[in-house]
Amino acid sequence: MSGGLRCARLKFQGQQMLLDPAGALVWPDESLLVIADLHFEKSSSGAVRGLFLPPYDTGITLRLIEGLMERHRPRQVIALGDSFHDRRAAERLSGSDRLRIRALTAACDWTWVAGNHDPDAPTDLGGRAAEEIAIGPVVFRHEPRPGTGLDEALGEVAGHLHPAARVVVRGRSVRCRAFACDGRRLILPAIGAFTGGLNVLDPAFRALFPGRAFHAWMMGETRVHPVRAGDLRPG
Repeated sequence: MSGGLRCARLKFQGQQMLLDPAGALVWPDESLLVIADLHFEKSSSGAVRGLFLPPYDTGITLRLIEGLMERHRPRQVIALGDSFHDRRAAERLSGSDRLRIRALTAACDWTWVAGNHDPDAPTDLGGRAAEEIAIGPVVFRHEPRPGTGLDEALGEVAGHLHPAARVVVRGRSVRCRAFACDGRRLILPAIGAFTGGLNVLDPAFRALFPGRAFHAWMMGETRVHPVRAGDLRPG
């Protein structure tokens, strides 16, 4: 990878996958890049409600995605829902950001998966809309389905929960966005610039990994760090 970045390798549903430090999943054999929870125009959504945030989140997130596209050159991209922070977010895009999104969707087979924030994908930004998409032994959807909602024949890749992990290293607390996986279900971190994170030890994750050990991979600046379950800390 360029710039000294290193992906972590993950075997998922018998397939070799890569976890990119920017928070994306890469499936090399399918030339597929998967990203989750972009939340374009979160800052302008807050401004409408009187919560003023720096109006740079969409541009920062687009720059991250452009870097991912440059590094991996995928033929397919799946955006796993909540790509837009609300139903009118696409209308608030600047002209330049709109052009950048169109360039991304024109460069590959791009799918906008429906999220709870954006159930209807914009029709004028390229790409196609889907409720979920299955490729081989893996289904990609926005919100993970606990218990019987997970097809026994398929692995599940989802977003929605914005996983983060916390560890203590040499007496110092470190908290970063993270991937969470137990071999059959993989939850991707949010990559939107102004998105927060939910600790992987939260009960919301416990419901998704009942009785099964899961692992976390914390996002560093240049690499993804695997974390043993026993080293994870709440909070």
